[in-house]
Amino acid sequence: MSKLKQSLKITIKAATFTDKMNARLEDLRKNAKLPGFRPGQAPLNLIRQKYENAVKGEVLDDLINEQVAVTLKEKDLRPAMRPAVKMDKFEDGKDIVLTVDFEALPEIKVKSFDKIKLEKMVATAGDKEIQETLDKLATARKTSEPLKENRATQKGDVIVIDFIGSVDGKEFQGGSSKGAYLELGSNTFIPGFEDQLTGHKVGDKVDVNVTFPKEYHAKDLAGKKALFKTEIKELRAWKMPAFDDEFAKQFGSDTMAKLKEMIKAELDKEYARVARMHEKRALLDALDKEYDFDIPEGMVKVEFDGIWAQYEQAKKKGQLDEDEKKKSEADLKKDYQKIAERRVRLGLLLAKIADENQVKVEKEDLTNAIMAEARRYPGQEKQVFEYYTKNPQAVEAIRAPVFEEKIVDFLLGKVATTEKPISVADLYAYDPDKKSKK
Repeated sequence: MSKLKQSLKITIKAATFTDKMNARLEDLRKNAKLPGFRPGQAPLNLIRQKYENAVKGEVLDDLINEQVAVTLKEKDLRPAMRPAVKMDKFEDGKDIVLTVDFEALPEIKVKSFDKIKLEKMVATAGDKEIQETLDKLATARKTSEPLKENRATQKGDVIVIDFIGSVDGKEFQGGSSKGAYLELGSNTFIPGFEDQLTGHKVGDKVDVNVTFPKEYHAKDLAGKKALFKTEIKELRAWKMPAFDDEFAKQFGSDTMAKLKEMIKAELDKEYARVARMHEKRALLDALDKEYDFDIPEGMVKVEFDGIWAQYEQAKKKGQLDEDEKKKSEADLKKDYQKIAERRVRLGLLLAKIADENQVKVEKEDLTNAIMAEARRYPGQEKQVFEYYTKNPQAVEAIRAPVFEEKIVDFLLGKVATTEKPISVADLYAYDPDKKSKK
């Protein structure tokens, strides 16, 4: 049996229950309308006959909740979850006897943070990373232009085509187009379609035979063979924009030098975010290793049930990761049980540290979190703000992650940290789970 499990016997005096009942009935009498009596003038015995059975359960629940709360406070006991109350004895005119079962929150003694030593990864954007970003921006702004030479099409070319699609000799809806642009090798059309248009010239008419994938979105075409009578109308090639000041102006910078500075600042900010994520994980790993105390089984069960529900949902949608696919459900349950225990233990510990150091979520913290969320939806910021303004429960939903980040920031300011320069590739490839297995 867990050391945190507690059981209390609570006795509620019969007179206390009677007084509560009388007070409740008297309140009802003030506004009760009974035939032959003006409001508030009906005799109490008639009010009792009419309403006693209806309000007895309500009064009893209120009294039990009140007495349980008082008893727990007197004994300085803090339940981890709502206590289970069993009525042992409840008879008219006699004392009420209850059994209250619950798990208490563990006593946690916060240690000094001096022993925790972390490495803070520091990665900065160099010429390579800046150029990669510029290339991505240029690709998004690329245009195509007709090729003057009359050569055969090849992978990477852009062709303009007319086509008519049919299944079993009959044209189908959405299977025909004129002047369609297609980049050969982009895999944007049905598998095999683009391959059959490679090696041809403008003016060629090609019968393209393909089979629709079994998972095709149009169920009436899924898995069926189709013929596309296709004509190549034009051959084009991609033209990348020049990296000049005019290009920079498309992204809000006057010059290429300023655009590169802006890109570097944004990349460094993103690298810092990833580095902090690794540092936070290292901090939580250190705390998990440093502390070992009993945790409420009920809280662990709730956490585990939530994890398992997510697993079953992912399984239903075919979204399991490779590690999950390789393991049996029995092994997965063992893994998830450990994860649930870790989350509960760390959650209780962080709450204790926050309480002792008066780390709280202020209104300003929530406002900043909402602003950050709004920035994720450019052009819809007003709607995001209105959503949170009209939905207090949505604001409460972000309180927990905001609190966690705030207490983590507090702890990172207390522990010993050494900066470790690291390449961008190594920053993103870092896996603490694989490291711990070596």
